Amino acid sequence: MRIALFSDIHANLLAFQAMLKDMDSQRPDAVYCLGDLVGYHIYPNEVIDEIRRRGIPTLKGNHDEKVENIITNAESHIEPGKKYAYHLIREDNREYLRTLPAHIKLEFKMNNEKFNLVFAHGSTRHIDEYVLVDTDENYVLQMMKEADADLLFVGHSHKPYHRIIQTDGRFKHVVNLGSIGKPKDGDPRGCYVMVTIDNDTTTLTSNRLKVAFRRVEYDVEASAKSIEDSPLPNEFAQSLREAK
Repeated sequence: MRIALFSDIHANLLAFQAMLKDMDSQRPDAVYCLGDLVGYHIYPNEVIDEIRRRGIPTLKGNHDEKVENIITNAESHIEPGKKYAYHLIREDNREYLRTLPAHIKLEFKMNNEKFNLVFAHGSTRHIDEYVLVDTDENYVLQMMKEADADLLFVGHSHKPYHRIIQTDGRFKHVVNLGSIGKPKDGDPRGCYVMVTIDNDTTTLTSNRLKVAFRRVEYDVEASAKSIEDSPLPNEFAQSLREAK
């Protein structure tokens, strides 16, 4: 089974479209989005509409959650500032964001072994908590134990990695998907993950989980220019160019 996982689109439609084209060419068996569809860019409705059209199971990210506390009126659509990105969202899409879940868990049983994949936006404890490549190992293991997670997939930091932790004779995996629309690892290309679960997959050895990070090029300059032509701060455009 091949599973495509992506996160942190942040309304960057050009990056999202490029990722979808690449993902479709991979023909995954299942697709999941770990949240943050909106914020920082001017195409939240186009992104949400495509997610809903495809029926992609999606988590609520911290930027998606912000919509719950933002009140939009006629003036909101013309006032410059960081909140402009949230005021663009249609009411039906706001309702969709409000009802997204916090976590998704998949349980696999193969070769007399059970292992769980858990998806969260920030962490299994908090929607806006960073689980970084160097987060304290004991803290990560305790969090995974609470969530009954053998394989934990997260987003939020926009910095991709695959971390393997050995404990009690087994291997735990923590994977950060990076970001489709706002990378922060110095590489402006969008990033998503393809995970392969097959008859060789086990937590008894460290190298049996197949995780592939796919980087996707898109027209960064055109995307940045569309921000600069909007009421959003120009710093959002520059962050796309610099990927930080």
